[in-house]
Amino acid sequence: MSRSMSMRSRRDLPPPQKTIEKLENMVDGGNYYEAQQMYKSTSARYIAAQKYLEALDILQSGAFVQLKHGQVTCGAELGVMLVDTLVKGALHYNEETFDHIRKIYEAFPRISIPHFLGDDYDDDGQKLSESISAAKVCAESCSSFMRAAIRWSAEFGTSRNGSPELHVLLAEYIYSESPETDMTKVSSHFVRGNDPKKFASMLRNFMGKCYPGEDDTAIARGVLMYISQGNLKDANLLIDELKEQLKSADLEFPKTDLIQFIKYLLPTLERDAYPLFRTLRQKYKTSTNRDPVFEELLDEIAAKFYDIRHQNPLEGLFGDMFRI
Repeated sequence: MSRSMSMRSRRDLPPPQKTIEKLENMVDGGNYYEAQQMYKSTSARYIAAQKYLEALDILQSGAFVQLKHGQVTCGAELGVMLVDTLVKGALHYNEETFDHIRKIYEAFPRISIPHFLGDDYDDDGQKLSESISAAKVCAESCSSFMRAAIRWSAEFGTSRNGSPELHVLLAEYIYSESPETDMTKVSSHFVRGNDPKKFASMLRNFMGKCYPGEDDTAIARGVLMYISQGNLKDANLLIDELKEQLKSADLEFPKTDLIQFIKYLLPTLERDAYPLFRTLRQKYKTSTNRDPVFEELLDEIAAKFYDIRHQNPLEGLFGDMFRI
């Protein structure tokens, strides 16, 4: 295409608001698939013309309205296309671009899952199965969209781990909406976020519904993840905030060997005391062996704080845990 034709095609594109209104009416009328194809083809024309902001408006509107009508797969697809547009346009992470992501995130459905079956077991069981399946689709779709957004924010933002705000949003969605709570995944996003108080609130909520013995493991995992990232400040803040919240609710902080280990570990890392660190690991090895992730985290902590490194690089669980 010649330069003159390219410039003419840019001028010929209609104002995006007219397109947005037309396609929203199409979705409201139940023509989800046809509207989806038009969202994709129309936004592609704006992208080809390098009108990235207009393309973002179209894709955000499309994702939002599809999700509002329960079309989760369609909405998530348009959301990922919006992130791809941010990358293609080399658009940086800022308040405006974050707002595009946040509005789509907030539109993802929250599925209510019944916790008890009534007298009609067959009917209620079917409803439960359908709710769980729908919740899984929502959680997986939202996670895919948010992980794409985090990767973009890592490339075009100020944090190499991606936007802390986006990590917190994803952690909250995974915890509250996934039918099967994966606390390792939830914690891995919270520790790359910027809200340890909210993390403490989530742990407090988890402690009220987890199986015996899972509460201290969840607390220790969060603390060790923070420390493995070199973030001793938020590790201490997490413990202090959780203690305050439990005290306010007239509940006790867990008193186990694993929590005792964490209690001793935090002040140890504030000074050059590798022999004491090594002694603590040996003394509480039975407790830290409860979760295979702990030993890998402690190896990373030894490298981070005392420059003690194993000959072989860390692989497996630890690497997977922090993969976006």
